[in-house]
Amino acid sequence: MRIIFMGTPEFAVPSVEALLRSTDQVVAVVSQPDRPKGRGQRLVAPPVKLIAEHAGIPILQPLKIRTPEFLQALSDWKPDLIAVAAYGRILHTPILRLPPMGCVNVHGSLLPKYRGAAPVQWAVINGETETGITTMLMDEGMDTGAVLLQEKLAIMPDDTAGTLAPRLAELGGRLLVETIAQLKAGALTPKKQDDGQATMAPLLKKEDGLIDWTMKATMLANRVRGLSPWPGAYTFSGTERWNIWKAVSTAEATSERPGTIVSVGKQSILVAAGEGMLDLREIQTANSRRMPVSQFLSGHKVVAGTQLGVQDT
Repeated sequence: MRIIFMGTPEFAVPSVEALLRSTDQVVAVVSQPDRPKGRGQRLVAPPVKLIAEHAGIPILQPLKIRTPEFLQALSDWKPDLIAVAAYGRILHTPILRLPPMGCVNVHGSLLPKYRGAAPVQWAVINGETETGITTMLMDEGMDTGAVLLQEKLAIMPDDTAGTLAPRLAELGGRLLVETIAQLKAGALTPKKQDDGQATMAPLLKKEDGLIDWTMKATMLANRVRGLSPWPGAYTFSGTERWNIWKAVSTAEATSERPGTIVSVGKQSILVAAGEGMLDLREIQTANSRRMPVSQFLSGHKVVAGTQLGVQDT
């Protein structure tokens, strides 16, 4: 089959690589435009574009996709199917109706749970013990299309969004190729999602990383994991911002106000939460690297009774 692949970030790379190894032909790749990054704001190509360039496949990076010009460009490639993985934009009806076999999406959750832009992060934040990959026939909704195939994947207790995403991405590539093979064989019956069971996974913002110490310690520990590597969980000690990269919860009760440092040990800082305490294990401050609390304490004076979470001006 002639396939157009649409995808942008690292999560989509295993999917396009799996298609390139398959018996079908990837005739073109569509990705988001290059974006400025870093202090120098140098333009950086998305990972999927780099794969396409290496494979010598035509690339499109439109600023807008709801244009006659873009639709015509897609049509000129005469795709039998469009495969999508983390492209970053919702496709409208003219594109969805273009390929005879439809548009197949690779989504990082077990739909209808965690529809939206950040399914991997929210599954970890919410303390799930399993997630998975769903392939679906796309419609104009936000991950509301009919399900084709699903496969589960365990979330380990020490998983972060950053460690879970690559495993899901590899599974996504394999399931995409399997989905297309079964579609060609006429062996798949799309299954309508139960909208009543749907949950959302909205795009995360930088401010979502600010720790709310009134939450339960177990929830805070999951947020630290789910917000790693981006946007990262953080709090303030006076005017200093602490990025918290690793923490574990303890059920030990305390009468201290949430956000209060209860005790300081050689390798941990115990902070009162809304219920239980959060044991900080890895911290980073401005212009420094991530470090275990034992190293952090060698260069920072931290005392019990300090209130975290309120930025001094």
